[in-house]
Amino acid sequence: MSFIHYKFISKLEYKTVTFSGLHITLTELKTQIMTKERLKSRHCDLQITDAQTLEEYLDDEVHIPRHSSVIVRRTPIGGVIPAGKTFIVDRSETAVMESFRPVSKTISKTIILSHLIHSIISSSFLLLGQFYRTSC
Repeated sequence: MSFIHYKFISKLEYKTVTFSGLHITLTELKTQIMTKERLKSRHCDLQITDAQTLEEYLDDEVHIPRHSSVIVRRTPIGGVIPAGKTFIVDRSETAVMESFRPVSKTISKTIILSHLIHSIISSSFLLLGQFYRTSC
């Protein structure tokens, strides 16, 4: 009797699938794992990866040698669909400011004015602090 150790990526312990012969095809391995785990083939597919080399088995007719260890990941039948959203990768100040572009010119002027007032107040407090330290 030959066997292959498998574990789901979220589990800690390996389980065993037994078969006769020197190897098993990927399709047969998936079928045995789904039967043993009571998974329905119409709901999900299994992604099988070699535990030592981390190479994913893609061809359904590939032969997996006996006494191998594999990692199993359950995936949706149609595959994973990307969300299609674009996120800002550049986090520089200009990129962040451009992502919050104001709607109108009056709002833009208000934002610029508030930044100017903030910088004036900050520098005023710094000057007052220096003046206070030198006078005491």
